[in-house]
Amino acid sequence: MKSNLSVRKVWLMAITASLFIASCSDETTIFENPEDNLVSETDQSKLDNSVNFDRAGVLDIFEDPIASAKRSSITGKDAEAGDYPLSLVAQIAPPSFTNGENLAATHVALDGDYGYVSYNTVGQDYVGAIDVIDISDPTNPRVTSRVYYTNADLNSIAYDNGYIYVAGGVDAEQSVTATANSLVAKIAVSGGRMNTSNIAYGFQEGFNATDVRIIDNNVVVTSGQDGLVVVYDKNNLTTLSEAPFSDLRAVAYSGNEIAVLDAAQGVSFLDQNLNTLRSIAIESDFGIDAKRTLDYLNENIVVSEGTKGAGVYNATSGSFVEYLPILTSPENAEPGEIVTNGVAVNENVLLMANGAGGLSLSETNDNSTVGVGVIELTGSINYVATKDDYIFAASGKSGFQIIKLNRPSDSLTDRCSDLESYSGSANLNVNSGDDFAYRGSKRFNSINIGGNLLLCGSWTVKEGVNINSDGLFEMNGTIVVGRNNKRRNITVNSGATLRVEGNLTIYGDLTLNEGATIEFLGDDSVVNIFGSVTRGANTTVEGTYRDVRDVF
Repeated sequence: MKSNLSVRKVWLMAITASLFIASCSDETTIFENPEDNLVSETDQSKLDNSVNFDRAGVLDIFEDPIASAKRSSITGKDAEAGDYPLSLVAQIAPPSFTNGENLAATHVALDGDYGYVSYNTVGQDYVGAIDVIDISDPTNPRVTSRVYYTNADLNSIAYDNGYIYVAGGVDAEQSVTATANSLVAKIAVSGGRMNTSNIAYGFQEGFNATDVRIIDNNVVVTSGQDGLVVVYDKNNLTTLSEAPFSDLRAVAYSGNEIAVLDAAQGVSFLDQNLNTLRSIAIESDFGIDAKRTLDYLNENIVVSEGTKGAGVYNATSGSFVEYLPILTSPENAEPGEIVTNGVAVNENVLLMANGAGGLSLSETNDNSTVGVGVIELTGSINYVATKDDYIFAASGKSGFQIIKLNRPSDSLTDRCSDLESYSGSANLNVNSGDDFAYRGSKRFNSINIGGNLLLCGSWTVKEGVNINSDGLFEMNGTIVVGRNNKRRNITVNSGATLRVEGNLTIYGDLTLNEGATIEFLGDDSVVNIFGSVTRGANTTVEGTYRDVRDVF
């Protein structure tokens, strides 16, 4: 099919706020494949410099907005400690190269130690990219491989058994390889490195491929605007079956059937041969060429529906369950920028990427969904993915953000099970003579210790930790203090002890005043201090630990 630029699909028009404006003053050393219009980044320093820690650290969750429509965070003196102690690990700057300065992140696939990110360009140009991000060390994510496509937008990405599968659009008139404008590509990847020497391609009708999903031994790809849902053989990308739809945006899989989102009519459920089993008619305005996703949530399916938020439907009966509204409406945002572009589910957490409305977090329990609030992130949140202990959010000029849920491990939860679950003030104060021990996973404003305190679990502290003279603070698990652009400290005063078994991260300084002690228990403790360590006279540092930034 010939490309038709007069109706060329500007895939992701709804995320024009996510254009990453960047300049590229240095020339990139490249390897070019003229047939496939590929460019492989070979400058490792450029990949390393893509990772930014400027805003890393403790993330607040803004609760329900006040009447003025500004986001409001509960930070008052009597506020209770909040759930979900999230932290921003790092931000990844978007790729940039000559004639490819406006790339926007579109999708991410997570598998094991790696995240795989696709990018496209909003506008008439077909330009895309793929990043491979090593997240094996949560204290130090790294971009290990990058490929640019000079003639293709890449809108969705999946990973399976040593291969990346990307779906997008190509200008078929300018491509030696393309037979139609919608494409899927299969690229080998090993040890965080892509191998572009033998890429397999499949092409299908539709102005742009919008989503890709690996199902058993097949690759399922959707394409919008008079496109198709196509099942390819995973091994060689030969077409096995296809079915036409008006305007497909996304595909999901429940384990026995395929669901596709058609902006012209709603959700259709298909068998493995792409026969329609049933449909859910949805009359929402999905926007013109806007990215929308869907995901299963137990027996329900959640659909991103633009200005309405996310719609929840029973996947079997098709009956409407509820709308999950956009939780905030910030000032100075155009109404069309506050839309639910994507949804993602991680155990009992449901995340909604709401454009200028931010990234909202809700919790699901017993078939009910309750909004918690909006995560403190910069930028317009246009896509979200989550797996295991991570959230990946594409967020406009702020780049691609890696967030850690900081959930306690099962083994840590078992070790803490005999302790009382913490429920109380966000400003935890332990007076001299007090002896407290708690388990849990909470967000604190501050911790001040005069007596003895044991915290077992995962915790964040926004405003710092102070251990008074002769006090004892024992932490077993994870604790994160401060953030890089708002540094806060842990101060251990005369005769006081900080005892660590697990992971201690301080976006600020550790001050050990005269006679203070810090002890690391076990063999696996990690300390990651972004500031410095100040030691007074007769201070003690004991135990085995990994010092991420060599500050001791």
